Amino acid sequence: MLAVLTGLGLSAAAGLNAYIPLLVVGLLAHFSDVVRLPAEFSWLSSGWAIAVLTLLLAAEVVLDKVPVVDHVNDVVQTVVRPASGGVVSAATSAAAALDESAWMRENPWAGWLLGIVVALTVHLVKSGTRPLVNATTGGVGAPVVSTAEDAGSLGMSLVAIFLPALVVVVLIAVAVIAVRLVLRRRRRRRRRGGSPSRD
Repeated sequence: MLAVLTGLGLSAAAGLNAYIPLLVVGLLAHFSDVVRLPAEFSWLSSGWAIAVLTLLLAAEVVLDKVPVVDHVNDVVQTVVRPASGGVVSAATSAAAALDESAWMRENPWAGWLLGIVVALTVHLVKSGTRPLVNATTGGVGAPVVSTAEDAGSLGMSLVAIFLPALVVVVLIAVAVIAVRLVLRRRRRRRRRGGSPSRD
């Protein structure tokens, strides 16, 4: 069960920033015994993978803080973030399966699917709210929100690995915030659509 929570947390983190959870898992597997990766995911802890992920993270951190460029980046990340979520979920699920679950060993697709769906959902909420932030703040809010998202991705990655039981609480909080944002956006659209025209 904890492996599933770890996979969920890392996938949610990937929905905010594709490279942070991959890098956290890779670094912990490379430098410690906290994360043990099975053979098919050992590349994630290699020096070249860590170097490439660090460069990609640096680019993401810069691009995601520039209004308009952040929207283009989100379009590209619609493929990258779910893929990242699938990788980290499958890697951590597979690692746990080495010790615990025959079902996970026989059905490796489950970790991939779970990770892709969770990361895609978080990504769609993130990319759907960013234009609203940019429009209402004149672009000034983009770096602030992006920094908060990066911090959230790092925090969620660490919680998922070290305190997986808290993942449920964090995911519920994220879901509540997402629902509130969607409802607020719908109310604003209704107000605009329902206001009488002044001709």
